[in-house]
This record gives sequence, structure tokens and C-alpha cells, in this order.
Amino acid sequence: MDWIQLLGNSAQQILSPVTAAYALAALGLAIHFGYTGLLNFGQAGFMALGAYGYGISTLTFGFPWWAALLVGVGVSIIFALILGVPTLRLRADYLAIVTIAAAEIARLFFTTNTFVQYTGSANGLQGYKGSFEEVNPIPPGRYGFGPFTYNEYDWWVRIFGWGLVIIAALITWRLMKSPWGRVIKGIREDEDAVRALGKNVYFYKMQALVLGGVFGSLAGMVFVLPRAIVPSNFQPTLTFFIYAILLLGGAATVLGPIVGAIVFWVALSFFSGFVARAVEVGWLPFMSTVQAGQLQFILVGIVIMLLVVFRPQGIFGNKKELAFVK
Repeated sequence: MDWIQLLGNSAQQILSPVTAAYALAALGLAIHFGYTGLLNFGQAGFMALGAYGYGISTLTFGFPWWAALLVGVGVSIIFALILGVPTLRLRADYLAIVTIAAAEIARLFFTTNTFVQYTGSANGLQGYKGSFEEVNPIPPGRYGFGPFTYNEYDWWVRIFGWGLVIIAALITWRLMKSPWGRVIKGIREDEDAVRALGKNVYFYKMQALVLGGVFGSLAGMVFVLPRAIVPSNFQPTLTFFIYAILLLGGAATVLGPIVGAIVFWVALSFFSGFVARAVEVGWLPFMSTVQAGQLQFILVGIVIMLLVVFRPQGIFGNKKELAFVK
């Protein structure tokens, strides 16, 4: 077994655009769940709307990349308002039910043949990278060292994706240190007490839902920049992966979602490569290639379970937040 190649392939996930997208989506969930206490089970829906908003604006209407990005953000804001208006005055579980259902409705909407000329139906969309690629300031060529050697477009996507993650993290950090953030955290702990102080709890919840949704839509755009838009990538499993990342790093933290995304994808890549090679060299003779593909998720799940047992507040979490997460 080539351990050097295995570790190199795993290390690539540290800077991967997929890791950046999941970190950005997890930051949105941190605002929803970690800081505000909103049970959003539809972050995959926000990601899908951001991705399709960007792709359709570029391919169908010829928008430049920055205008397509604004369209994706605008669609996510509308989606958050549609979800929040009828649910945020009710118990938290109503939002959970509505968001997971709405995310699936959005995904299935993009697979319908009625709008195939815009959405590509089940085949998805591709060929929307031209405008974004044209503004790439990096000269053609391959740059980097070791496993971190990429061409100019791959580096541009990584710089753009992780740049958005840094901006989102700074915005989240600054907001949570502000009076707005203190109100948000107060709503998480006891919204009746916050309401008794004269604060409009519904309005603050809506703001948090919109902001976290915007981060989710940006994550969807970063997610599809290196690949095609495929509706099957936005199933509910995506949201549950993001929750795993959030709890891995720490629910009510800024760095937690970022480090959690890196640890999750590095571990998943390592176990994926390890299990596949273990089957090839005969270490697991009782297991087929298909079964090996499922074992990687089992191993990553065990790692997350051990972390929950021995550090339930997450990597960057603290015990003050633990009572809420439970």
C-alpha cells in the first residue's frame, strides 16, 4: 500500500473547493442552529438555489459571474422569507419540517422536464464557468508543491472559495460580538425572556435565517464551480453531512465549522483510499468494492461518535454551549 500517495490524496482535501463549500454552508448552519437555535434541515435547498441561480443566470440570460452570484443570493433570500414567514412564530420543530420538505421540493423542481431548457432536468447544467474563468488573474500553468499542485483555474476556484469562507467567518465573528449577536444568543437560550425585554424575536429570527441562507447559497456556487450542477448532489444527505461537520467543530463557534469541514473531508478521503487499497491488496478478502465504498462512511461515523463521547462540545466548542446542543 502506497501510504505517501494515500496521505497526499487526503491532504488535498484541506484546500479543496468542496471543503470550502461545506465550511461555508456549515457557517450558515452555525448562525441558524448554533447561535439562534433554528432547526434548519434544508441547507441543501439553499445550496441548490445558489447553484442553479448562478448557472441559469449565466447560461440562459448571459449574466456576468458577479451578477449571477447576486441572483443566487437574491433567490436564497426569497426562499428564506417564504420558509420563515409562516413558521418562525411557531415552535422550532415546524421550521425543521418545512425546511426539509421545501429543500426536497426545490430539488425535485429542478429535475422536472417542464423546465428542462433552463434546468437541464436530471442531467443538470454545465458550461457556465466562462465568465468566472475570464476574470482569473493567474497566468496559465501549474503551480504549487507536492499534492498541492494545480492549474490556474483550480487555484482561482480555491482562492475564491476560501476567500468567501474567510469573509463569512469575519462577518459571523463580528456580528456575534455585537448587540445583535447577543440578542440572537439570548433567543437561543430563552426567547420569552428576550421578548419580555421588548425585542422583536420574530424579526431577529428572520434576519438570522436569511443570513445563514445566504451563506448556504454562496456555498452552493462554490460547490459547483469546479464541476457540473447535478440535482442528485443536493439530497437531504448533504444537509446531514453539514450538521456532522458543525457538531464536529463546535456548533456555536466561528472556527468550528471551518476546521470541522477540513477534518471531515480529510478523514473521508483517507478512509476511502485506505479501504479501496485494502480490498485490492487482499487485506479485506470478505468485502467487495461496493461494500468498501460504504465502509468509509462507517469509519468516519465511528470517528465522529468517539469525538461526541469524549468531546461532546466539538473541537472548538465550550461546555457553556453544551446544554443547548444536547
